[in-house]
Amino acid sequence: MNVFLQFLFACLALSTGFAQAQYPNRPIKFIMAYPPAGSSDVLARPIANEMTKGLGQPVLLEYKPGGGSTIAADFTAKSSPDGYTIALLLTAHAVNATMMPKLPYDTLKDFTPITLAAVAPLVVEVHADSPIRTLRDLIDTAKANKGKLNYASAGPGNTSHLAVELFKLTLGIDMTHVPYKGSGPAITAILAREVDLMFDAVGSSLPQIQAGKFRAIAVTTARRAAVLPNVPTVIESGVPDFDVSVWYGVFAAPATPQPIVQKLNAEFIRAMNVPEVKKQIESSGYQVVGSTPAELDAHLRKEIPRWARVVKAAGVTAQ
Repeated sequence: MNVFLQFLFACLALSTGFAQAQYPNRPIKFIMAYPPAGSSDVLARPIANEMTKGLGQPVLLEYKPGGGSTIAADFTAKSSPDGYTIALLLTAHAVNATMMPKLPYDTLKDFTPITLAAVAPLVVEVHADSPIRTLRDLIDTAKANKGKLNYASAGPGNTSHLAVELFKLTLGIDMTHVPYKGSGPAITAILAREVDLMFDAVGSSLPQIQAGKFRAIAVTTARRAAVLPNVPTVIESGVPDFDVSVWYGVFAAPATPQPIVQKLNAEFIRAMNVPEVKKQIESSGYQVVGSTPAELDAHLRKEIPRWARVVKAAGVTAQ
């Protein structure tokens, strides 16, 4: 290598190191895979506001819904590896690896894990005027009326969809799936009595439950939700070993430099644990996690085969 090329590479290395040291020096796009008012939005907004203070640059929520989160994921995978585009991806990100075999990206290779931000139970809910008052009522009604109960989801392959498919497989019952583009539209559908029920993330449905518009009949995790202490779990209601939660992971583009990954990881963990922010998040039904990047990577690698079994057994396909 001649002296001139050595000089160029040295300059490039210096400029790259300088850029990383100055990170961030412009706004950061925080990509949301679902529309406003859904569970992603409820979780991300207070975190982004606090990170804006900590980083000294705006952390701006940008919505790219559709495709069961694949539009947001693809946008992130193809963005510049500079830390200025990050995404909040949910359990569906792991599901899509099986449900959509022709994805325009590799679920494991084309993303840089930042942190597993939070997890949350799903709540089994009906309209407040529904004759279904308990999970046993729901099971009995479904068994007596094969396929006549309609359940909403935030989209095909979303946890709100596959949790019901797992529920159906476990109990040998049938209900009809009505997918929507996010939790917000699905909630509106229940309010309008277009559908009978939903397994939704607690964070997005809690206001409707607290307002008395929805009746919560069970939560899907092994333990009761702190914000719904009087609502039994699915296990308590007679369905053994049924334990499902929705998780929220933050990812960046592949090859994002480790100093930037470490800075983002530290800032997410700091922001989520600011007392006012943590209180707001937990009061909406989430449990703050704040993992390392390696822990999020390991979690994703476990979730892909877990949900692959449900997708294949139920014959779930992308719409």
